[in-house]
Amino acid sequence: MAASASPDSAVKQRIVIENCAIATVDANDTEYATGYVVVADNLIESVGAGKAPEGLANVVRRIDGTGHLVTPGLINTHHHFYQWITRGLATDHNLFNWLVALYPTWARIDAPMLAAATQGSLGMMVKGGVTTASDHHYVFPKGSGDLVAAELAAAAEIGARITLARGSMDRSEKDGGLPPDFAVETTEGALLATEEAIDKHHDASFGSMVHIAAAPCSPFSVSTELMREGAKLARRKGVRMHTHGSETVEEEKFCHELFGMGPTDYFESTGWLGDDVWMAHCVHMNDSDIAAFARTGTGVAHCPSSNARLAAGIARVPDMLAAGVPVGLGVDGTASNESGELHTELRNALLINRLGAHKEAALNARKALRLGTYGGAQVLGRTAEIGSLEAGKLADLVLWKLDGLGHSSIADPVTALVFGAAAPVTLSLVGGKPVVEDNHLTHIDEDAIARTARAEAQRLARIAAEG
Repeated sequence: MAASASPDSAVKQRIVIENCAIATVDANDTEYATGYVVVADNLIESVGAGKAPEGLANVVRRIDGTGHLVTPGLINTHHHFYQWITRGLATDHNLFNWLVALYPTWARIDAPMLAAATQGSLGMMVKGGVTTASDHHYVFPKGSGDLVAAELAAAAEIGARITLARGSMDRSEKDGGLPPDFAVETTEGALLATEEAIDKHHDASFGSMVHIAAAPCSPFSVSTELMREGAKLARRKGVRMHTHGSETVEEEKFCHELFGMGPTDYFESTGWLGDDVWMAHCVHMNDSDIAAFARTGTGVAHCPSSNARLAAGIARVPDMLAAGVPVGLGVDGTASNESGELHTELRNALLINRLGAHKEAALNARKALRLGTYGGAQVLGRTAEIGSLEAGKLADLVLWKLDGLGHSSIADPVTALVFGAAAPVTLSLVGGKPVVEDNHLTHIDEDAIARTARAEAQRLARIAAEG
């Protein structure tokens, strides 16, 4: 159902948060040292300095935010939820060797495993301030069950918004790709399954909890036909498109050898540049690549921790932003970022990019926060709904506790959030509904998630060992 402002005649239930610092991340980067946010049903009704307006009707909850910072909910633009149950493996590998080592295990995943991994991955992110997350799921072994339905059902129990990028692979080892032969789909089968996922689950209405994107995995695991036909399918259905791009030097070499051109030129030749497209990583981009992304409005999911874990390199984020490329942050799969938390990526994006050519001028605290909020909304095509605290937008917000020991001597709250220790989440709302209270998930037992994920990880390891 569409989520919109209630008619004036309707009874609105309001939540009032006041006495807090506020970073709206609006177009003017408006901030309030002490201010308020009023939530009416599922929408932000007002944001401002000082005390909330007097005489508000139907206030069902009033929160004293002293010692806290309110920001938009964080938006994760790239993940692989299933990897939660294969964390801590191949820890000293580069990307290609890591994929070769793990594909045989991933190819044994089934619906119960994915459900458990989804709740582990998403639960960890939501505890850390994520209110919208994109998952790129591309492993669909034969006989594994309805993985899309299993993931969405598991995610619904957590309560966050989801963009499920329905991935696919049709280039296996026998075709010169990396995945084992039994881990891929046929081209036709992948396209049909992607269309079915869109038809069954994509909800384009305002305030939707589920978006579906078309998402062939990567140039080295997908045929050119699947890339081209996948783009046509997505545009016919009016959904966004996602894939991995320019992650490593090996990928660039692979594209030149196989297609006679670099990744960006290859993507453009297959219809995979545009303002309805976002790509993960984009580490190895030259000036012409960045210009092509800016010209077409193609977005980037920057995953600094994963890029460091796999020794992929440092993405040219400052240059992308200067050129006008939409950039958001991504955790990436928890087999290449075991912490699984997006709020740590605010800090890591800032620090890692300062190791690049721009040094201390690369990013600051507020630019990092923008990447994790409004930048993510840009990349996912949802800036009319989320990504900033503005009247009429969805009430997806986070109340960060900054008056404890970890932040006690940092005067500026945004600096404290980005540069300091990971801040506890006192409250996180998705559409005005709490998903985190006092640093704990509200809808589901965290210990139960941990037990189930551990058991499914052990079951997957046994199955993989048996071959």
